[in-house]
Amino acid sequence: MAQGIGSAQKWLVIGVTLLFLCDIAQAATYTVGDKGGWSFNLVNWPKGKSFKAGDVLMFKYNPTIHNVVAVNRNGYNGCTTPRGSKVYRTGNDNIKLVKGQNYFICNIVGHCQAGMKISINAV
Repeated sequence: MAQGIGSAQKWLVIGVTLLFLCDIAQAATYTVGDKGGWSFNLVNWPKGKSFKAGDVLMFKYNPTIHNVVAVNRNGYNGCTTPRGSKVYRTGNDNIKLVKGQNYFICNIVGHCQAGMKISINAV
């Protein structure tokens, strides 16, 4: 009988592991701005794409002239950087989407106002 319980536990662990791996395998990776990378006039880039929580956005850009800032709705609408916002500066940043609305801007003066911002809803 003890052997049967051990076998059931083993299959439970295998099943949970497979579910976890399937969830990871379903995550997609998107290069923001496609071949042009993270640049100006990207407000409409997310249109027509279906994003899920766990998907990864790859921001590729020249770090000497741009950055990526994860902001809230007010930061996005006002092109401001709220206190506590995460600022990315590598030029090759991978950011995992969370469920709900995700907002990103470049906070270099004038860049967000020139359309260097995106809003993404991840389900």
